Amino acid sequence: MKLNEFLKQNPRFALAFSGGTDSSYLLYAAKAAGCDVRPYLVKSPFQPQFELDDARRVAEPLGLTLTVVGFDILQDPDVRKNPPDRCYFCKRALFTRLRELSRSDGCELLCDGTNASDDAGDRPGIKALRELGVRSPLRECGLTKPEIRRLSREAGLFTGDKPAYACLATRIPAGTEITAPLLQKIERAEESLFAMGFFDFRVRYFNGAAKLQLPGEQFQIAMERRAEIVSALESNFDAVLLDLSPRKTEDKIWNSSGL
Repeated sequence: MKLNEFLKQNPRFALAFSGGTDSSYLLYAAKAAGCDVRPYLVKSPFQPQFELDDARRVAEPLGLTLTVVGFDILQDPDVRKNPPDRCYFCKRALFTRLRELSRSDGCELLCDGTNASDDAGDRPGIKALRELGVRSPLRECGLTKPEIRRLSREAGLFTGDKPAYACLATRIPAGTEITAPLLQKIERAEESLFAMGFFDFRVRYFNGAAKLQLPGEQFQIAMERRAEIVSALESNFDAVLLDLSPRKTEDKIWNSSGL
């Protein structure tokens, strides 16, 4: 099935919208196809502020009202304990809430931006979406991440070049309790590095320290600005470490898989 066929068959739906590359293109395509699409963004402690800002930058020019749903996911003990399958409990809680809201607004169909490059396998988050009956049009229609980036650029969407971004909870090792203060420390650390010009990186929590995962080409810059980085992060962490294994960026992932 082609995406335009899916949109023709489903002219009205709610979209779990993040402001990332995939859901932004789906929102754009649905609007262009004349669909009555309603974007919902869940603002939890797991999402940094820039994600909300980016989502608004996409929705507003399309003339769409973005519904922002405040949700304290840390009230869920299964999420807060951070087991290896935390994503299952998180997605199930968030999408259950989104389904309730979207149905109250008259939308029976709820979709998300999972694409065909995402390895479904036994991924806990995708398992939760399937159980809740959430549809993933990009995946169903065979659209891969490189294709979505290309189509996004052709459409003039700034998200076509936006680096992939995972929620802040992924920076904390499984088994380590997730708390709001810890998430805030990580967000502040990443904001500091963004302000210094670093991109497509992660600041991971490691036994009280901040462990920086950078693309290899940014190592030299990190060494040159070492004192500045330490000064910005040391008040929130016991130490600042650099992972000497270069972070595998999205383009390298696609290239190594033959895409």
